[in-house]
Amino acid sequence: MEQRYFINFSYDGTAYAGWQRQPQAMTVQQKLEEGLSLLLGTEVETVGAGRTDAGVHAREMIAHFDFSPINDVEQLAYRLNRVLPRDISVKRIQPVSNELHARFSATSRTYHYYIHTERNPFLRHYSLETHYPLDFDLMNRAAALLLDVADFAAFAKIHTDVKTTLCAVTTARWIQTDSTSWYFEITANRFLRNMVRAVVGTLINVGRGKTSLEEFQQIVAGKNRSSAGDSAPAHALFLEKITYPPII
Repeated sequence: MEQRYFINFSYDGTAYAGWQRQPQAMTVQQKLEEGLSLLLGTEVETVGAGRTDAGVHAREMIAHFDFSPINDVEQLAYRLNRVLPRDISVKRIQPVSNELHARFSATSRTYHYYIHTERNPFLRHYSLETHYPLDFDLMNRAAALLLDVADFAAFAKIHTDVKTTLCAVTTARWIQTDSTSWYFEITANRFLRNMVRAVVGTLINVGRGKTSLEEFQQIVAGKNRSSAGDSAPAHALFLEKITYPPII
C-alpha cells in the first residue's frame, strides 16, 4: 500500500513560468517531479497546494506525492536538495494520512506583497520600487473593506476555468517594516488566479489618490475586472504560509 508524503519547500520564482506544469515552459513542479523521479527510480507526480503565477515566489509551498513506504525521509530531502536547482529548497518531507490533500485539506493561504518607496538596489528583485507618494493609511482603510467581501470577481483573471469567485478573506492589511518599506498581507481560504496582484494594483491607485474609497467599494461590488487597477508586477509577490488542520 502506498503512503502519502507532504513536501514543504520554498522557491525563487524568477526563472519559472509558475508552479504548475506547462507544455514548453519550465516550472517548479516540473523540476520537483524530475528530482523525485530520479531519486526514487520511477515517475513521480505531485499535487501542489495551489499555483503561483510566473515570477511569483514561495517562502512556503506544500505538495504531496504517493509512494511505497520510505525508510528515511530526511535522507530523501537531503538528496533532493542536492539535485534540485539552487532556487528551489526542500525544508522537509513527512508521511501524512492518505486522507490529507495538499490542496483541498489546506484551510488558508497567506501572501505578502512588498513595496519600497526609495531606490534600493538590494530590494529591486523582490520588492516593487515606487516613485510617488502613497497614503498607506487610506490603503489600509480600503483593504479592511475586503474582509466583508464574498465575491472577488473584480480581481479575478478573466477567461479562466474557475467555477466560483467566492473567497473568504480573513486578513488584509499594509504593514510597515522600516521608514521606506511596506508589505501587504492577505490571508484567505482560497485565491483566484492573479487576485492578489489585482488587489494590490487597485489599492495602489487608492494610495495615489486615483481611486476613492467609495470608488473602491463600487469596483468590488461591480465584479468587473476591467474596472479594477492594473495587476502589480509579479516579482514582489510571495506565497508566505499555508495552514492545515492540527492533525498535520
